[in-house]
Amino acid sequence: MKFLRLLAALGLSFGLSHAAVAHDLGNPDDPHPYYDWSMVPPQTVEAPEWFFVESVPQNSASQTVTTTTVQSPKIPSTAKPFLAFSDKLKLHWDERFLFVESNGLPSHKMMIGITAWQQQVPLPQNYTGANAWQIPLAPVMSKTPASIKGRFLRGAIALAANGIPIFNPQNNRGEISAVIGELDQWGGHCGRADDYHYHAAPLHLQSVVGKGMPIAYALDGYAIYGLTEPDGSQPTGLDAFNGHTTTTLGYHYHASTKYPYVNGGFHGEVTERDGQVDPQPHANPVRKDQPPLRGAKITGFTTAPDEKNYALQYAVDGKPGAVNYVQISDGSWKFHFVTPDGQTQDEIYRTREGRGGGQGGGPPPLREGGAPPKDARPNENPPHPTGAEFGPDVLKKPNATFVLTSTEVADGGNLPADYTGDGSGATLPLAWKGAPTGTQSYALIMDHLAPGNVMKSYWTIWDIPATLSSLPKNVKGVGKLGTSFKGEIGYEPPHSQGPGPKTYMLTVYALSAPLHISAPPHEVTREVLLTAMKGKVLASASLHVVYTRGGTSSSDAQRPPRPMPPAAPNNPPPIPPE
Repeated sequence: MKFLRLLAALGLSFGLSHAAVAHDLGNPDDPHPYYDWSMVPPQTVEAPEWFFVESVPQNSASQTVTTTTVQSPKIPSTAKPFLAFSDKLKLHWDERFLFVESNGLPSHKMMIGITAWQQQVPLPQNYTGANAWQIPLAPVMSKTPASIKGRFLRGAIALAANGIPIFNPQNNRGEISAVIGELDQWGGHCGRADDYHYHAAPLHLQSVVGKGMPIAYALDGYAIYGLTEPDGSQPTGLDAFNGHTTTTLGYHYHASTKYPYVNGGFHGEVTERDGQVDPQPHANPVRKDQPPLRGAKITGFTTAPDEKNYALQYAVDGKPGAVNYVQISDGSWKFHFVTPDGQTQDEIYRTREGRGGGQGGGPPPLREGGAPPKDARPNENPPHPTGAEFGPDVLKKPNATFVLTSTEVADGGNLPADYTGDGSGATLPLAWKGAPTGTQSYALIMDHLAPGNVMKSYWTIWDIPATLSSLPKNVKGVGKLGTSFKGEIGYEPPHSQGPGPKTYMLTVYALSAPLHISAPPHEVTREVLLTAMKGKVLASASLHVVYTRGGTSSSDAQRPPRPMPPAAPNNPPPIPPE
């Protein structure tokens, strides 16, 4: 009761009613995931009457943290939405940050409704201590606001009021998770480290935190409100990041039921490192990340009250399967797999420290008990740094009548040095014929499968008019140019280090419609272009060229650097799949 009086003094109120209505996400014609507004909120809202106030001595080699327990109503406004989940969260703060500790598991159900499943399951995460989430208490407007479109594809971009991270609405293959069956009814799924997170705004939390409260905070420190303003009015004048400034709230973001679903970028200052906001917590995998299970749909998921025993049910072609797992006394996890064909398999995984989830994976887990279950299909779509869905054959539709040629090199022939980094770096003259009826435009990608199954792109062009059937040497002014794997706009001539033959593939795509890509050229990578082409490829034609650098050729270090476009951001390294 004493705490409830404190809440009243702070002007806090939490609506506990809920509506049993599904809220559609994305394309209304797409039957895939939706938000379930019928999440049952806590029957009571309780929180401890104490909070940690931390002070860190300046210029101290030991960096000893002194923690004092106080009873005080002086709670940062940023902390207030998180109080509704104080039974699951631990909050403390210093002068700069609110720190949110959790085990990474929400109170609502999870996983139900996913139809594009990579066999990951929710496991508790250690988001505590130095690995806690931190939200700036005084966000600073950035001089160069950063879009999340095609960027920040690893890790979280925001933290929901229940302590669950919110990732970019695009997965790390550039696809929008909400419209391809990857998300459950609450807008979430599990990453490579079996870490649960959202890829869309958790609108169902509004009934728990109260309609006047934010449902999340972006990692730049600005609040994310629901679909309306606190007074119930519709937000107006939203910018490209789903944000705006009002007299009462200052700058803040709003959730939406269409892309970007959450904050579409960072109005405030953030540091980008390795493709994600830095610093942020990392998830710890206990087992190797799993491949997709084609045709599976998750039909049920239950959690024991002690959060140590879980059961996930799924079906493939109507045949049921299950993954049951329990934490045993030494902290390890025992998994019991039941496949749709009736086979069973037991595995034990021991926790190892590492980086997982959207943060880039970790060391292989310790595993006991023999081979994985049959349906795990360990050799299907093995992960590689650009994502299993963007391998060398993605979206290709070879057609016997659709042919790509060059006057300078035959298919499988040696690429003349003039078209490489050892020559002038000219673009290859190309011609194609036999495009199918209905072709509205063309796109072109030149890429190379590097060691480690890394796809590197050297040339991306789209909006090539359907009236054209060729590109001249050193083509200019045709179509729109994207970036190479080095982040440079335009053609990146092959200039690999070391001798030996390397094969490069040029592919022209005949498209059924023009592409609508709103991102600036320096954000249009191979993966972004492929995502935009999904469902529009009528046919493709490829030309393979081979280049062998001599042992005495100049190295990349000796080659003068090509100028970067002035507006180009830091280009992150290739991104691993979840």
